[in-house]
Amino acid sequence: MARHTDPFTVEITPELIVRAYRAGIFPMAEDAADTDIFWVSPDMRGILPLDGFHASKSLHKAMRKSGWTIRVDKDWDGIIDGCATVGEDRDTTWINATIRSVYGELFNRGIAHTVEVWDGDELIGGLYGLAIGAAFFGESMFHRRTDASKMAMAHLVDRLNAGGFELLDTQFLTDHLASLGGIEITRAEYEERLAHATAAAGDWHAWDRQ
Repeated sequence: MARHTDPFTVEITPELIVRAYRAGIFPMAEDAADTDIFWVSPDMRGILPLDGFHASKSLHKAMRKSGWTIRVDKDWDGIIDGCATVGEDRDTTWINATIRSVYGELFNRGIAHTVEVWDGDELIGGLYGLAIGAAFFGESMFHRRTDASKMAMAHLVDRLNAGGFELLDTQFLTDHLASLGGIEITRAEYEERLAHATAAAGDWHAWDRQ
């Protein structure tokens, strides 16, 4: 179960979104056509321990042989379009126009980030989320080729570890995330970890200076 409120009627701003994440809640919409959003705080929160990522031997092999490249913060529109597209891995999307707009502004401010997987000049998978303090809040991911989203997640974990991050929030725990090492913790434990992580400083760009 998750606590949620009625659709918000005040202006949704980047500042409001950041305050909400610091408080342990996040916005969703019923579907892409819905103009309203509601706020969610799951009873059981999904996280991926940064020392517990499970990358299978087959994934390591695929990463070495694929020839794909990882890019970061290069194609926001491509990532948000991929995550909002209904396809084989989802039959609906909660990314509406309001979320597109406000998270786009968070990207422009260097708070929202993307991890992108490219095959030549084709975007084939990736993810996006918010970096606040030493916490990263994963929002959504997609793939157009097998293992592309797993490759994006593997890079994200390496980048967060390099930057001294303490918390990788996945909101909910899916079978896909569980296969990668994701777990569930109670809201109380999550809020304790959240307070510690958001009070610390993570460096998203530390990986690039290695």
